[in-house]
Amino acid sequence: MAASPAKADLRLCNMTSSRVGIALGYRDAQGWVTEGWWNLTARGCETLLKGQLAGRFYYVYAIDYDRGGEWSGRSFMCTREREFTIRGTEDCLARGFDRSGFFEVDTGEQKSWTIQLTETNRPGGQP
Repeated sequence: MAASPAKADLRLCNMTSSRVGIALGYRDAQGWVTEGWWNLTARGCETLLKGQLAGRFYYVYAIDYDRGGEWSGRSFMCTREREFTIRGTEDCLARGFDRSGFFEVDTGEQKSWTIQLTETNRPGGQP
């Protein structure tokens, strides 16, 4: 029997009882990029990036669809209401995008990481 390769991904698990929308910010070979939206069910997990992680820091902005509130932070990046991939983090409003505060995730340069959203770890939202 052949051994299957270890999974190396960036995953996010929604540990709350609400449906949430996830936007992700990260740096790739061309610079900063933000992507969204992943829609996670209550207690659901989703792979946001497949393969070994190339960077140490990733940025997340999440919205609670059912109860309101958000998980946010002080790293401002571009988003929009509909599905998006946006290059660059500057002049969001002037370029016709929304400007949202993302919270930083330090993976410690691990090749695989899982982020868990919980009811009590909303850095910029309501508990």
